[in-house]
Amino acid sequence: MKSIYVIEDKDLGFEALIHIWQNEPKIALSNALIEKVTLGRKHLEQILAKNEQAIYGINTGFGSLCNTVIPEKQLDLLQINLIRSHACGSSKLRSINSSRLILLLKIISLSKGNSCVRIEIVQFLIWLYNENIIPCIPEMGSLGASGDLAPLAHMSLPIIGEGEVWYQGVITPTFELVLNHVIILPGLKAKEGLALLNGTQYSLSLLLESCFKAKMIYRQSNLIAALSMEAFNASTDFLNPELNQIRRQLGQIETAKSISEILKGSELYTRTRSTVQDPYSFRCIPQVHGASLDVILYCIDIINREINSVTDNPVLIEDRLILSGGNFHAQPLGFASDFLGIALAELGNISERRIYQLISGSRDLPEFLTNNPGLNSGYMIVQYAAAGYVSINKQFASPSSVDSIVTSKGQEDHVSMAANAGLKCEMIAKNVQFVMAMEWMTAVRAWSFRTDWKLNTLLNDKVLQYLEQVPLIEDDHIPSLQYDTTIEFLENKCI
Repeated sequence: MKSIYVIEDKDLGFEALIHIWQNEPKIALSNALIEKVTLGRKHLEQILAKNEQAIYGINTGFGSLCNTVIPEKQLDLLQINLIRSHACGSSKLRSINSSRLILLLKIISLSKGNSCVRIEIVQFLIWLYNENIIPCIPEMGSLGASGDLAPLAHMSLPIIGEGEVWYQGVITPTFELVLNHVIILPGLKAKEGLALLNGTQYSLSLLLESCFKAKMIYRQSNLIAALSMEAFNASTDFLNPELNQIRRQLGQIETAKSISEILKGSELYTRTRSTVQDPYSFRCIPQVHGASLDVILYCIDIINREINSVTDNPVLIEDRLILSGGNFHAQPLGFASDFLGIALAELGNISERRIYQLISGSRDLPEFLTNNPGLNSGYMIVQYAAAGYVSINKQFASPSSVDSIVTSKGQEDHVSMAANAGLKCEMIAKNVQFVMAMEWMTAVRAWSFRTDWKLNTLLNDKVLQYLEQVPLIEDDHIPSLQYDTTIEFLENKCI
């Protein structure tokens, strides 16, 4: 049986959220949260019973139709129509794992009690999560205000027996599961459809996934750079802790420390070298990698706040007020995703420059890392391929969050484009993984020419483990056949 993680009435952090999502335990709400959600709904119903005025999204239309009052007998249908009409996403589906994350984030947000949904709605979403019946969610359609409307509409369709879900690993129409009594529908009441659709959980999931991957890429970049330093016979002066301390940038200090640990006991510190200074792609590793680490940590801080936020509209405040605001606006996430994309792109940029230096025929390494240049091209075109990824990443790194397109007849006249920023950041991260793989392959190949030198135990073990999976081939071969294996190796071995 899977373990059960009880979500308590306290903040969840980035690492705890990753643990739940990655380890796939079943989840449940604590009694305190169940009571909180139940009371939130009770207070809404009391307010509605006494209040005859229009309350946005509860007894009115949506967006620019906010002044159209809906008769009481049609309020449930209003919520159903909302979900149907907003389910207009397109393009490829998010993976089942990514969709599980979106569902988990929505459950956490609704459990705060301010959204005023019935406990039956939250428990139904928890049941879907625990049974691994995951809504199919297309990746395109959100502007990041009023929240991630289209993706979250697709996430919510199973509540009304519509849309598609992943069931036992197969995409299945929800109505089939309803007909077969696999799913018992909770239905929708006043406010619930809006609470499900308003929110930043889709944009947050994109940022969270990329940030999780960015932490891994950062660790890989330090390990790979250390092997490139060995192969290039780079100076270690730039790792001096006092040198880095006087710059006072925390990411830089941590990066220099990390690479020093990787190179602990290395003969690189005592080897003879012919040059006084190295190219910036080596000498400025702490500054560049460190700046990217600073951005990753900033994004984790934004994520920690957003995981525990209430981001729908309107919301219950202090058990007595239903207030309409703009918590669904995902500008903080848009900025963070754009910033993270830039930071990841730079890790790829400097990596490609180190590849270039290793194949350039300097430091007693053969041109293009081949003993028979002309007949063999060696790793000439590996650097081309890395340059292609680096170039397109520069285009992807152009920020989405500076854009805004007016929607809903001018009512929603400024949007964050956070989802687009998140999707671009995700593409950058994938591309950088390829560049990292190319640098590792290049560094391993370059090191093979250093027959008179030795690596320390850590790096030597990593290289030998890698060569067991990807044996060195001296003559020309097809490097692209090694990319996926190398990426997988780096993900599993560079922790």
